[in-house]
Amino acid sequence: MNTPRSPKRIVLFGATSEIGAEIITRLAAGNDLVLAARRPEALDELVAACQKAGATHVETIHFDASDCAGQAGVIDTIEASGPIDTAVAAFGVLGDQDLAERDGEEVERILHTDFTAQAVLLTDLSARMRTRGHGDLVAFSSIAGARVRRPNYVYGSAKAGLDGFCQGMQDALRGTGVRLTVVRPGFVIGRMTEGMDPAPLSVTPDVVADATVQALASQRSDVWVPRRLAVLARIMPLVPRALWRRAPR
Repeated sequence: MNTPRSPKRIVLFGATSEIGAEIITRLAAGNDLVLAARRPEALDELVAACQKAGATHVETIHFDASDCAGQAGVIDTIEASGPIDTAVAAFGVLGDQDLAERDGEEVERILHTDFTAQAVLLTDLSARMRTRGHGDLVAFSSIAGARVRRPNYVYGSAKAGLDGFCQGMQDALRGTGVRLTVVRPGFVIGRMTEGMDPAPLSVTPDVVADATVQALASQRSDVWVPRRLAVLARIMPLVPRALWRRAPR
């Protein structure tokens, strides 16, 4: 006779993200969910979708990713009702590259959101999970971080920094019972890229979500979406810089 498993406590940080929403609904069945977002009032449809997908409990909480000093307090509030088993960091901004080339505030916004805020959150979460000896973390890098390109070098540099940080954290977590899964999609067709021409090997949020959930189930730590991007990422550093600087977005 099989013993029913206890619900996992799964938290989505950046719950208004299209990819995040696709992931959390796929993980909902039989689990307790926390949807953390700057605008929790915008999450009614996602709450309903998670309940329909079989979540045992769904709650929302205000979370401003840019407020690094306040992140620990948000985690404290969440864990007052139970420890986090799985945390997905799905927030981020593409930013305005043209503006960033003449405005340092836009550079700061992109780098802070896509690197600093992510690193701070992952550090706090991993430290707590390490004390318990188990836990899953999910972070999102990008093909843009494999080699920074002229057309989006601010966003790309943030992702490159985050990718390096995550690789170091993965090594540091070996043997602790905590696993960090890094998902590296290509161009994602969605709200963030609306109005832009899709790049080769483009994907949609549901495809990224499927790959992420499969990686969690199979305990894979590094995921390229689509998988062929892994080959491209190995080739990119070999392209002469004189050619690389002409690469389109």
